[in-house]
Amino acid sequence: MRIVLFGPPGAGKGTQASLLTQKYKAAHISTGDALREAVANKTEVGLKAKSYMDKGELVPDEVVIAIAKDKLASVGDAGFILDGFPRTIAQAKALDVALADLNKPLEAVINLQVDDEELVRRLSGRRVCPGCKEPYHVESKPTQAEGVCDKCSTALIHRDDDQPDAIRNRLKVYNEQTSPVLGYYESKGILKNIAAVGGIDDIFNKVAEVLG
Repeated sequence: MRIVLFGPPGAGKGTQASLLTQKYKAAHISTGDALREAVANKTEVGLKAKSYMDKGELVPDEVVIAIAKDKLASVGDAGFILDGFPRTIAQAKALDVALADLNKPLEAVINLQVDDEELVRRLSGRRVCPGCKEPYHVESKPTQAEGVCDKCSTALIHRDDDQPDAIRNRLKVYNEQTSPVLGYYESKGILKNIAAVGGIDDIFNKVAEVLG
């Protein structure tokens, strides 16, 4: 399995990536995690990335691609699920070149689709414990005592980026950034749109059916 997993904030991308990893024994690769790992391990490309990060600058595409390529090469024949990358057409094209060099072309791009207002409902209900970092949700995972963490009794917080206006802005940026990338993969015939509504298992079964 060699796929890219797309999905807006709140679509359940992390949950589905975890289930796919278990079922298909594929490596779940987050480029953010791979970047931090390369910096921590002081690899050649990691040191390049650090030089930009230390100055507060964005890490250039070619450095991110190099880090992703190193990570993709390290998984062997297990396959991979790329999460959070590529974000632009330039990155998508560079990824195609890197995967061709590794003889590991993409098999599918899975796009988890959820209506924006449903995402606002899901995300605005999130609450987080600032003490032990335990996540909650007012509907799907409420606390026993309202507004207080079950584990450490700390008062929960409603993060600024989980306020409805902030969520709508995040979704607007996401849709503007990813729409061209999804169009690129659609033109290549490997884009698979999945309606990410219903239970977790229902959504996973849809993804598994598309992957075959």
